[in-house]
Amino acid sequence: MGGTRPAALDTTKQSATSRRGAVVAALMLAMALAALDSTIVSTAVPQIVGDLGGFSVFSWLFSGYLLAVTVTLPVYGKLSDTFGRKPVLIAGAALFLLGSLLCALAWNMAALIAFRIVQGLGGGALQGTVQTLAADLYPLKDRPKIQSKLSTVWAVSAVAGPGLGGVLAAYADWRWIFLVNLPIGAVALWLIVRHLHEPERTTTGTRARVDWAGALAVFACGGILLTALVQGGVAWPWLSPPSLALLTAGLALAVTVFVVERRAPDPIIPGWVWRRRTIAAVNLALGALGLLMVAPTVFLPTYAQSVLGLAPVAAGFVLSVWTLSWPVSAALSQHVYRRIGFRDTAMLGIGAAALILFAFPFLPCPGEAWQPALLMLLLGAALGLFQLPLIVGVQSTVGWSERGTTTASVLFCRQTGQTIGASVFGAVANGVLAARLGGASDLDSVTRALDAGTAPEATRRAIADAVHAVYLGAACAAALAFLVLLVLAPRKFPVLKD
Repeated sequence: MGGTRPAALDTTKQSATSRRGAVVAALMLAMALAALDSTIVSTAVPQIVGDLGGFSVFSWLFSGYLLAVTVTLPVYGKLSDTFGRKPVLIAGAALFLLGSLLCALAWNMAALIAFRIVQGLGGGALQGTVQTLAADLYPLKDRPKIQSKLSTVWAVSAVAGPGLGGVLAAYADWRWIFLVNLPIGAVALWLIVRHLHEPERTTTGTRARVDWAGALAVFACGGILLTALVQGGVAWPWLSPPSLALLTAGLALAVTVFVVERRAPDPIIPGWVWRRRTIAAVNLALGALGLLMVAPTVFLPTYAQSVLGLAPVAAGFVLSVWTLSWPVSAALSQHVYRRIGFRDTAMLGIGAAALILFAFPFLPCPGEAWQPALLMLLLGAALGLFQLPLIVGVQSTVGWSERGTTTASVLFCRQTGQTIGASVFGAVANGVLAARLGGASDLDSVTRALDAGTAPEATRRAIADAVHAVYLGAACAAALAFLVLLVLAPRKFPVLKD
C-alpha cells in the first residue's frame, strides 16, 4: 500500500499537466483565430469588393469587427467572473464560428458587414477570456511563459495573416478566409469542453444576478462613441451634424451608464476598477500604448512605400520586424521585473519606446529601408518590456472572482486607445499635408496620386513630414504612459499570494 501511493500521485500529477497542456493549446488556437481575423481580410478586399460591390462602405469590415470586440470586453469580463471562464469561452467561440460561417455565405456587402459584427461579438469573449485563463492556469512565477506563448501566436498571426488572405483570395476564393476558421475553432472548442475543468466555488445560496441593464448601456455607449471616433473625419467632417449627433448621444449614454452602474448591486463596470491605484494606472498606461501603436501599424507602411519607394511586400517587412523582438523581450522581462518590480520594468520599457519614437523624425529623408526597420526592431523590444509586466502584475493583484473584470478593463482601454489614436493621428497627418501642400489634401488621395506616378517630390516630402508629426505624437503618448506609472502606480504592486 505504501509503495503504490507515490505512483498514484505521479499519475494524477501527469494527468493534470496533460489537461493543462491541452487547455493551453486550445487558448493558443483561440488567440490565433482572434489575431488572424484582424489581418487576414485586408489583402482580400479587392476580391470581396469585386464580388459583392459596396466599395464605399468596405472599411466597416474592419471597423464593425473592432467595435464589436471592444464594447463587449467589459461585459464578457464580468460574466466570466460570475459564471466561470469555461461557459463564456465556449459561447464566445461558438458565436465567432457562427459569424465566420455566415460571412462565408454573405450575398452582399451589407450582409458581410453584419456578419463581421457577429464575429466580433464572439471575438470579444475570445480575447478577454483567453488572457484571463492564462493567469488562472499558472502561478505568478510561471505566467510569463504562457503570456510569451500568446504573444508569439499574436505576432506570427499578424505577419502571416495578410499573406494567407492574399493566397486564399487569389488561388481559392475569398470565402475560404472565413471557412478556414471552422476546423481551427472546432478543435479549440473540443479541447476546451474536454479538458478545461474549473474548480467548484463556494456559493452563498443566492442566485447570481447579471446587470443586463448596465451591459446594454455599456454596449450602446461604447458603440456610439467609438463609431463617432472611427467615422469622424473620414465618412463626414468632425463638426458635421452626424459627428455632433453621435458625440452628443454618446455622452448622454455615458451619463446613463454612470447612473445605472451606481445603482446596480453587481455592476458590469464596478467602481473599484478605477478606485484602485494599480488597476487605474495600468488601464491608463495601456490606453496610451494603444494610442502610440497606431503610428507604426497604420502610417509606417505608407511611409515605406511613398517616401522610401518600397514595394508592398518590403514595406510589410519593415513593419513586421517588431513582431520578432516583442515576444522575445516579453519572455525575458520576468528576469527584470523580479529584480526591480513591475512598475519600474514597465517604465524602463516605455521610456525607451518614447526615445525610439522621438528618433524617427530625425531619420534621413528618404533614407534606407534598414533605418526604420532597426527602429521598429528596437521598439518591439521596448514595448515587450512594457506591456507584459503590467498585464502579469495587475492580474496578480486580484483574486479569481475579479480577474476577468480586471483583464477586460485593461484590454478595453488598449482597444479604445487604438481607436482614439487612429482618429487623432489621422487628423494630424491630414492637417500637416494640407499645410505643406497649400490646400485641402488628405493622406489617402495623396498616396493614390503617388501610386499613379503623378505626384512630385514635394508631395513625398509632405508625406514624410506628416508621418514624422504622427511619430512625435506617439512619443508624447509614450511619455504620458511613463508619467502615469510614475505618479499613479505604486512602486510595488500589491500582489496576492497564489
